[in-house]
Amino acid sequence: MSFTIDATACGVEAGDRHAPLIQVRALKAGYGERIILQNVDLDVFPGEVLILLGGSGCGKSTLLKQMIGLEQPLSGSVLINDRDVHAARGAERTRILHGFGVSYQTGALFGSLSVLDNVLLPLEECTDLPKPLRLRVARMKLAQVGLAGFEDHAPSELSGGMVKRAAIARAMVLDPCVLFLDEPSAGLDPVTSAELDALILDLARSLGMTFVIVTHELASVFAIADRVIMLDKSRQGIVAQGDPRTLRDHSTDPMVHDFFHRHVSGRGKGEIPEPLNREPLNPEPLNSEALNPEPLSP
Repeated sequence: MSFTIDATACGVEAGDRHAPLIQVRALKAGYGERIILQNVDLDVFPGEVLILLGGSGCGKSTLLKQMIGLEQPLSGSVLINDRDVHAARGAERTRILHGFGVSYQTGALFGSLSVLDNVLLPLEECTDLPKPLRLRVARMKLAQVGLAGFEDHAPSELSGGMVKRAAIARAMVLDPCVLFLDEPSAGLDPVTSAELDALILDLARSLGMTFVIVTHELASVFAIADRVIMLDKSRQGIVAQGDPRTLRDHSTDPMVHDFFHRHVSGRGKGEIPEPLNREPLNPEPLNSEALNPEPLSP
């Protein structure tokens, strides 16, 4: 299949930074009779870092899967520059899908391939670029994420942070207009997580790349997010959106307050939970006779 890397891979005209790149409209999603999300409306603008937030089971990953066309919504639509991801067919759908990259929580690298071959794979499957140019592009993407010199390594030889970087390099190898990242900091130590945050911010600012990220790591949220969308399981949709600092400092929604302040529901705001009332461990003294039993009679 022929594919040309250009400035309008998602159909966004150069310089048009104010029209939404992605539009989710009246989205309803679920599994069988179980409804996870309903009446979800959101926009993603070119060049921003948007983070999907919320407690466990609130629908963050479900929404991400709907946005990338991996799952079909029960109703509603996902538009990328006015092109319906789920309604498009054939070459039109392929073009839309090539316009974004996805990095999964575990990295999802192929263990039987080298790091370089993992990054080369989309170029080999989706373009007619000559091999020297494919190699050049793949090496350049690895260098952009700080993995120059690790091209011949197997994924099993990389640290957790390096696996995440390699996955991002593969996701951006077709020069997409947006990257979707699912829990990029999951399983990483604080320093490695901060380094990954810095990489994401650098890619967003230097390349003008758009990011949609699922995470619940508050340190990462405050470090990189331009805007957050907060979901709530009980309300099956969006309960807040905006600058994370504004939501943290000024939101009057109890769920939003609890989330940003790591507060346990049912206690007063700012109240420090009482320690658990446990009896001190005072074991009975050992019975010396049990330790030194009388010798058995012959």
